[in-house]
Amino acid sequence: MELDDQFRRYFGTPDLATVNAAAFDAGIEHMRVDFGLEKDRDRRFGLWTLLHMLGGAPDLDVAFSSEADRAAARRFMEMAEGLHED
Repeated sequence: MELDDQFRRYFGTPDLATVNAAAFDAGIEHMRVDFGLEKDRDRRFGLWTLLHMLGGAPDLDVAFSSEADRAAARRFMEMAEGLHED
């Protein structure tokens, strides 16, 4: 999963700075629909991490039925928070 490709797919451009609020919201909604339909565990987790970074991820108890996946998501969230502490 290439980040630029995902941005193009959901927002029509690799440059999110050029996306207006309505298009951003629509892209997040499209991504959430794809997340809900995705069956591949790795791709599903990748979509969730992108949604998390963009502020649109569903809560962990809704997103993942597996405790292992919820724990991995919590670890990701802690690492992402650590990037913002500097």
